[in-house]
Parts: sequence; structure tokens; C-alpha cells
Amino acid sequence: MQDWEESYRAVPPWDIGRPQPQFAGLSFAGRVIDVGCGTGEHTLLAASQGADALGIDISATAIAQAREKARGRGLQARFEISDALELPSLGESFDLALDSGVYHVFDDVETRRRYAECVRSVLDPGGTLYLMCFSDRTPGDWGPQRIREAELRETFAGGWELVSLEPAQFEINSGLPTRYPAAWFLVARRR
Repeated sequence: MQDWEESYRAVPPWDIGRPQPQFAGLSFAGRVIDVGCGTGEHTLLAASQGADALGIDISATAIAQAREKARGRGLQARFEISDALELPSLGESFDLALDSGVYHVFDDVETRRRYAECVRSVLDPGGTLYLMCFSDRTPGDWGPQRIREAELRETFAGGWELVSLEPAQFEINSGLPTRYPAAWFLVARRR
């Protein structure tokens, strides 16, 4: 299991200091949850557009950094330390859920399916999930799990309407074999 606190003592590869380009062009409104928000860039983007934005992360260090960013930018966003597999314990529901790099951190398919169900359980009917994860098209064995398109299609079949599933690229800050690893960008709506 990854030591998430240790990851945020320096700048982790996934923290590029701004939203991932795939998320930057989205419009946000209503109640938004950013699952595994890290230092909060996507949560802050949603808040800057007027959304009631909540970012959750298991790392207290990441949450402290996200709160500091919100104060520095004068944005109203909430940040809480919480486990992505325990979303129902938040006691809230949302119109939109964001996942930039969480789905692929779970070690096995069953845990990833459990995670998808946790996200579904906190979305209102008709609520939308935007998810970006590492793709099996990324060469090598460094970094997180490689996710196959077929797995995503199967995981988001029951209880979801798969709106789109497209190849994409993560932007990372450095130190790994490629700066733009292959990704999947999924949009799914809760039925």
C-alpha cells in the first residue's frame, strides 16, 4: 500500500500545480466531490466556477496543502480527510464526482468495482462521474495499475450509463519514464 503522507512531503509526479488538461475544459455546477483530490486543483477549479465543491483525500498533508491553496486564492471549497472506499460515511450526495488518478491505485479488480459502487452511492440519480486513470497502453511497469478498456466498460455497465470512454493522457511533472502517460477518460452517469 502506498504511503500517501510520504508522497506529499515532496511534490508527487501527479501534482502539476494546475488541473489536468482533460478536466480544465469542463464546466462545474451544483454539488461536486473530488475523490482523492490531492492538493485540490480540481476542487478549486470547480469552486472557481461557483460549484459547492468538496475535495477528499486520505492524506492529511495533501488536505492541508489544498486548504492553504484555497485560502491563498480566496476560494470557498471544503477539504476533508476521508477514504475513497468510505464515501457513504460523508452523509452527503453530489451532482458530479471527479476522479483524476484514484481508480487505478487499487490493487485488484474487485476493490476497483467496490470503489466505483462507493462513488455511485453518493451521486444523485443522473449524477455524472468524470474519471481519468492509467491505461494499459502505457508501456513499462513503473507507476500505478494499468487499466484495460474492457474492465472499465464492465465496471461501469450496471447502474451506470457509459456516456463516453476515450483515450487520453495524464500530464505529470517529471521523474518518470514519460511525461504524458496514456490514460482513459471516462464519463458515466448514475442511473
